[in-house]
Formats: sequence, structure tokens, C-alpha cells
Amino acid sequence: MKRFHPRKNDDGQLVELRSPSKPTALASWDDPEQIATVVPDGPMPESLNGIALATWTDAPTDIAAWAKLATLQTEDFSEPPMTTAPGKRAASGVVILESDDRVWVVSPSNQYGGYVNTFPKGKLDAGMSLRANALKEGFEESGLQVVLTGFLCDSVRSTSVTRYYTARRVGGHPGDMCWESQAVQLVPRNLLSKFVTHPNDQSVLQALAALG
Repeated sequence: MKRFHPRKNDDGQLVELRSPSKPTALASWDDPEQIATVVPDGPMPESLNGIALATWTDAPTDIAAWAKLATLQTEDFSEPPMTTAPGKRAASGVVILESDDRVWVVSPSNQYGGYVNTFPKGKLDAGMSLRANALKEGFEESGLQVVLTGFLCDSVRSTSVTRYYTARRVGGHPGDMCWESQAVQLVPRNLLSKFVTHPNDQSVLQALAALG
């Protein structure tokens, strides 16, 4: 039987999930040594590490609102100018660090782009800043509301140069992931290198390891 993502794509079409992800037991979310997995609209505990897991009902819906939020949901940190590369568009993404030493990871629907697991990211629309876009992509792909906490690295990828920020979760519900993700997972840091394996993500993992 065919399985479809509960949210339609940007063209209003249903997205068939050819190999749907499998959720883990609810107890896995409370065990910092386990990988925990939720699928679209899947059940979650009411809270995690003292922060509620609830739908972000007033998330921004346009560029101006994301820009305003970026001034509010960013801790004070500096970042270098972005390094560009010929023929590659600017993009930004976010590595969301949970307080129990796990990291939030998304599983692109149907392993889009060859990614089994990766971090939320996306190219910039006209008028969108790097920081605002990181907040937006983090929410759309993981369902989470985050605060940016620092500059992580710039990653030269196949079609983009992507600036990654670190972030901490302050709200949202991972089951609200958009059609681009077929699962959202919480992974112990010591397992990340075996879990996030795409070549494009190796520089991100190295930068994260350097944080200690």
C-alpha cells in the first residue's frame, strides 16, 4: 500500500514515501544514549529536557517576519564574511544541539539529493538573510523553533556554499516537519559520524567535533 506524507509539496502535490521511516518508542526520547525518531504527525512526549513539545502556532509566514525574528532569536555572536564559490548559490542551515548532548537530524523524504540523514538547510530566497533563512529552514524541515547560538562553519557543497549555525531548541514539535522530511531524529553526538554520512556533511561534522 502506498504511503504519502501528510503535507503536500510546494506545487500542492502529494509526496509518496517509497520507504517510510519507522518511529522509535516514546521512551527513547528520554534516554540520552538512544537515537529517537519521529515520523510526520507522530506522537511525542509532552516535553523534553524541560521544554514543551508543542506546535509553533505563530511561526513567521513571510520574509519580513523571519527577518524580525532573526533579531530576536539570535544570541550575541560574530561571524566572518561568507566565502563564495563560482556558480554556487548562498545557503544557510542549522545544527540544533539538545541539552542532553544529542543533536537533531532530519531524514529527507525519499533520500532526496542522496541524503539519508542531514541537518536542516536551504538556499536563500531574494531578500532573506543567512540568519533568518537558518531559522526558517530549521523550522520547516524539523518543526522546531530555535535560537541561533553561534557560527559553526561554511560548507562548499555541490550547488551551494552553506553557512551553518549552532542553535538550541526553545519550542516547536518535530512531528510538524514539512514534506521535505520523512523523519526527524535525535542522535547522540558520539553516533553522529555513523548516522550522518553524506560527503557534503563531513566538514560540518568536523566543525562540530572541534567545538568539544
